[in-house]
Amino acid sequence: MPSDTYLLALDQGTSSSRSIVFDRQGQIHSLAQQELPQIYPSPGWVEHDPQLIWQTQLSTAQQALKQSGLTAAQISAVGITNQRETTVLWHKQTGQPLHNAIVWQDRRAEPACAALRAAGHEARIQHSTGLRIDAYFSATKLQWLLQHLPGARQLAEQGLLAFGTVDSWLIWNLTKGAKHVTDVSNAARTMLFDIRRNAWDQELLDLLGIPASVLPQVQPSSSDFGQVHPAWLGASLPIGGVAGDQQAALFGQACFDSGMIKNTYGTGCFMLMQTGAQFELSGNGLITTSAAQTSQQVQYALEGSVFVGGAVVQWLRDGLNAIHTSGDVQNLAESVPDSGGVMMVPAFTGLGAPYWQPEARGTITGITRGTSIAHIARAALESIAYQSTALLDAMSRDARQAGAKPVSQLRVDGGASVNNLLMQFQADLLGIPVLRPRITETTALGAAWLAGLQAGVYANTDELAQLWQPERQFLPTMGRARAQEHMQQWDHVVRQATAA
Repeated sequence: MPSDTYLLALDQGTSSSRSIVFDRQGQIHSLAQQELPQIYPSPGWVEHDPQLIWQTQLSTAQQALKQSGLTAAQISAVGITNQRETTVLWHKQTGQPLHNAIVWQDRRAEPACAALRAAGHEARIQHSTGLRIDAYFSATKLQWLLQHLPGARQLAEQGLLAFGTVDSWLIWNLTKGAKHVTDVSNAARTMLFDIRRNAWDQELLDLLGIPASVLPQVQPSSSDFGQVHPAWLGASLPIGGVAGDQQAALFGQACFDSGMIKNTYGTGCFMLMQTGAQFELSGNGLITTSAAQTSQQVQYALEGSVFVGGAVVQWLRDGLNAIHTSGDVQNLAESVPDSGGVMMVPAFTGLGAPYWQPEARGTITGITRGTSIAHIARAALESIAYQSTALLDAMSRDARQAGAKPVSQLRVDGGASVNNLLMQFQADLLGIPVLRPRITETTALGAAWLAGLQAGVYANTDELAQLWQPERQFLPTMGRARAQEHMQQWDHVVRQATAA
């Protein structure tokens, strides 16, 4: 394969749409990004305009291609990665959305989830999907749309509606309606997909009143997802890789072997442990999900999701006006030697794994007359590390119970991973090295690698593993006794935040 081989990754995230052209070595050749407006119709509700999702993603793809100086014909393949669980419903004939996309953070379907839990469906759903019953996932969002949009259920039963996570919506538009497809990693986030059989679960569809005709076809993450219509980028390009953002990041971090873990510090924090072909249910508050699959062979991961990670920095910026830009937070936090006893639990939309407390709300404790905004900023940053440590502790317990080796390192990525103060505190709490790769755009890189495998740019994952290189390693400097004291304090303030 020639060295001047290029791959285009479309990275549609919660707060922005980005497109990146990578060369064969995984180096960034060009990048374009546009912010995606957030819509908050009611407390706890979060929406996106599906047309803006599509328009911003297409625009950045065109910009990245132009900046690269390449023609579309020089791109070997396109990979797509996306915010997961976000739910889009559109008309198959017109291609028009019936409603705004309901974002993964949205909590409007919690009453439906509570009813499912009360009816005793938790074990059945977890056995099939690997997931806990939660409004986070797509199923009850889709159910809400079918129940609340006039005429939607009738149209769905007539086979006229298409449901999809954001990847399906983008592929539909990129192929001009030729393909209604998704990959296993995105299907696994719907709470409708049997990850043991790699098939939609008809019993769950019946339980929730969802017609099977609305569902996309499910494929391996590295496979033929159709062709980008030449009208969009100037040539017909194969879409060869699709994965939900966190599974794409696991792939882009070259976590191909069982027991390898990555944590993405984005709007939320998402920690995944590769578990290979072994389906394991967590006994410690985590979920089991499908990892990106390069063939029909199933691949699983344990996952823990922190709902508010880097979003706490956005809150400092936009809610408290404590900083002008997100990048200012490290200097502000470093202006004090520690948090001065202040601890923050940023449960703005409840607490995710391993707590699963949807009704929890944010708290700040330990405030004294001497507390400054710098102490609060430091506590906000540290809250990201505390939540992530709770996730890794849960994963480590699951791994030990399964007879696996102890976790030896954590690979990190995402916007907040550039914060050295946060990464060092993370290593101190965990007591293991934290490795940040040279290419931190691992989500987009994972999508590009999946597409590259399908296109024959790479022979296998062994070749990809050789491309992964660390940029910096953070080694723990805090004594384990002190780290454990910190986590005991964290557990105490979490109990306060979740007290009835």
